[in-house]
Amino acid sequence: MSTLEDIESKRSPQEKTSSVETTDLQNHDDPDIIIEAGLRRGLLGRHISLISLASVIGASCFYGFGYALFLSGPLGALLGFSIVGWIVWALMQSVGEVTTMFPIAGGFVEHANRFVDPAFSFAMAWMYYFMWSVFLGSEWNGAILILQYWVPEEHMPLWGWTLVFWAFFSILSTLGVVVYGEVEYYLGYVKLFSLALCFFLSLLVNVGAFGNGYIGFKYWGHPTGPIINGINGFGQVFVLASAYYVGTEIISLAAGETKDPRKSIPKGVNNVVWRILFVYLGLIFFQGIVCPSDSDQLVNANSTTASSPFTIAFEKAGWSWAGHFVNALITIAFISAVNGCIYVQSRALYALALTGRAPKFFTITSKKGVPYVSILTSCLWGFLALMNIGVTAGQVFSYMTSVGGSAAYIAWAGIIFTHLRVRAGMDKQGIPQSSYPFRAFGSIWIYRFNLFLCLFLLFIQGFTSFEHPFNWRSFISDYITIPTSLLLFVGWKWYHNTRWVRLSEMDFSDRLVKLEEEEELEKQSFVNKVTGKLRLRRRRVS
Repeated sequence: MSTLEDIESKRSPQEKTSSVETTDLQNHDDPDIIIEAGLRRGLLGRHISLISLASVIGASCFYGFGYALFLSGPLGALLGFSIVGWIVWALMQSVGEVTTMFPIAGGFVEHANRFVDPAFSFAMAWMYYFMWSVFLGSEWNGAILILQYWVPEEHMPLWGWTLVFWAFFSILSTLGVVVYGEVEYYLGYVKLFSLALCFFLSLLVNVGAFGNGYIGFKYWGHPTGPIINGINGFGQVFVLASAYYVGTEIISLAAGETKDPRKSIPKGVNNVVWRILFVYLGLIFFQGIVCPSDSDQLVNANSTTASSPFTIAFEKAGWSWAGHFVNALITIAFISAVNGCIYVQSRALYALALTGRAPKFFTITSKKGVPYVSILTSCLWGFLALMNIGVTAGQVFSYMTSVGGSAAYIAWAGIIFTHLRVRAGMDKQGIPQSSYPFRAFGSIWIYRFNLFLCLFLLFIQGFTSFEHPFNWRSFISDYITIPTSLLLFVGWKWYHNTRWVRLSEMDFSDRLVKLEEEEELEKQSFVNKVTGKLRLRRRRVS
């Protein structure tokens, strides 16, 4: 085994920085300690738990799932979300194994940089940032779509809402990571309670408690059937599902600001099962049994306004002011989701700038450790919602969902591939899996298959655009992310002449849990350094 000095001499400045970050994590418990050239480790275990469960349950989860019903019917939507749910569960096992071992700023972006190829990390990071930028515009667009239920366009222009959103979230997002954590914590509970309440009310509607008569599974057979639009509708659900599931992996990015990642990250990873079952599959199931999939009020590409399936069902059952109730819940979810979206954007951009892959001024932080330049820049992407001035809000929702969904599969494939490389490198260097602070469930073939699924769905998700007549707008929104990511990868690799990291050269010396002999080497190295300094001082004194 190499000595600690030999290992250190081979490491790049970026890798040495990561070592300092992890050492800070091991030696300090104060959440107010500034790390990562300015960020603070202010997120606690309870924050991570709620972030993993509810952080990106946005406004569109309440109304956007209606698009899945519109595309593929109640059973088709449920099957599509179940398949993508399995992908996300396996993805989070990959995230948990690598992130718990290396809880550094930038999360999986920096893991790709260290263990795969800097060019691979560059392309992955910028695609991830652009993905969240598109989702930010989509959330603003969706909120406008719903708020027009209360305030028609003649009373509040579309651009007026975007200015209100920009001002509000610019202020909220720059209050610091602790405020972010607390907002997500309390609003997360509100969102989970709101979902549970909507599920309960859906059961009441389904059994006829509002005097509307028993429904049961009537909408699974009449008037459209359990699966509609055949393979076309079912295929489009995969893109929609990825757009909604994405964000589960943000606990990897949050690890750099988490007080005790060795305990918090595995807990957050395990919580994702409940998020998949309760939030996503629960939403699809309950909305599918109370709302007909052929309702003209469901969001679709032709929508100028839209209603949540819950609103449609509750009003159909006789609850006249259900729209006000559901819209209030949607507004709360919107605030939380955009807060989380900007957090991810800004931390990804900060990490890029910290490693020279974005302009250096994005690393500027306040005295409280807030990367306000990255935050305020990221907030500007919300103005993408102004696209709804030229086309319908439903078309904007459809295009943004397609772009964001395909980018999600690219990001997930990158995360899984990085995990496979790390596992192969650890095995190559003889590091036993028993030393992992968190080990992904089951065989490594689960994760190889998961990588295949992500790539397969990425390439086939836009096949409907090839039907006659060829839909070039849909084709661009479905596939623009693939050439863009390849261009980023090739361009950075050519310009910087980066090389693939070999398994035998991967540096695992700063992982969170180490073997006893490695710890002994570090202790001996520390003793030698201290002894050498003392001898030098004695010589000077004498």
